[in-house]
Parts: sequence; structure tokens; C-alpha cells
Amino acid sequence: MTEIHIPAGESDVTRVFHLDLPAEAVARFSEETGTGEWPLQDALGADSLRKDQVEIVTLRDLGTMPLSAYLAQAYDLEGPDFARDRPKLDTLSGHVLVLPGRALGHSAQTLHVQAPLTHVGSYGEPKRSAPAAPLHSTSAEGSVSDGAAGSATASRSPVLRALALVVLALLAGVVLFLVVGASS
Repeated sequence: MTEIHIPAGESDVTRVFHLDLPAEAVARFSEETGTGEWPLQDALGADSLRKDQVEIVTLRDLGTMPLSAYLAQAYDLEGPDFARDRPKLDTLSGHVLVLPGRALGHSAQTLHVQAPLTHVGSYGEPKRSAPAAPLHSTSAEGSVSDGAAGSATASRSPVLRALALVVLALLAGVVLFLVVGASS
């Protein structure tokens, strides 16, 4: 059994585990049952786990793409630990579990990893930049009108209504002419 300590608020580490199961057992292992049992969460020994953030990768589905290339593209992984483990990642076969930090719900916990999972590595995700500060410019000042003061729209409204009534009256006249003319 491997213990992995997860600090509270951690969301910038992706962990990769090899899944040593035959292909036909992977779906049963990775899905939560109707009774709430989830073999994957039990094998991780996780207190909390967001299933919408967990990915099981069938390596043969990647075709000729190496697992390390997939992880670099899909999870934006980089750094010296990831570079060092690329050959190890690319020799894996079968299935792997990719567990981004956000899958652990930002809560402090200790994973007690056991079979059929084997921890392959933990890789830091790039730090996301903080949101930009608001721009301060004279062109950005002012407020957007709610449209109540717009006299052009209000003055056109009666004209459009009158035009619509004229068109409807003409259409009614044409229909009446066709009905009366067709019956005679």
C-alpha cells in the first residue's frame, strides 16, 4: 500500500496510476454502483472523490500517440518530473487512471493506494495566471443606458403599428375578394 498526502486546496498536481485489471473488469471497477460503492475510490483510499474529474484511459485507444504526449496535451503537464518519467509512462499498457488535483475536491486527505492501482507519478500542472486587473481609461468610463431615454425607438413605434394595421387590412381585403370572387 502506498500513502499519498494531499494538502487542503491542492489543485495543481495530476497523479497517474496504472490499473492492473483485465479489460472486461475495468468498467465495473471504475463506476459507482447503485448502492454507493465505488471500487476505484476504495482502491485509492480517498475520503472524497469527484467522479466527473476522474479519467480512465485505455492506452490502445490512443493509437500511436504515447501516453506522455496525451498527458502533455490533455492536462498541460510539463516540468522536470514529467520529463524524467516520460519513458516510464510510455511503456505502460492496458489502462491508467488520471487523477487531476481538482478530482480530490480541494480537501486535505491521505490516499491509501492499493491493488489494482499502482502509483506511477505525480506531476505539477502549470500555474494559471491571476485574472487581470480592470482597465482604467477614460474611454471605459460611463454607463450603459437601459433604453428608457431613447426617443427614436419610442417615436417609431406608433408608425410601425399603423403600418402593420394597413398591411393586415390589405391582406384581409385580398382574402375577402378571393373568397367572394371565387363563390360567384
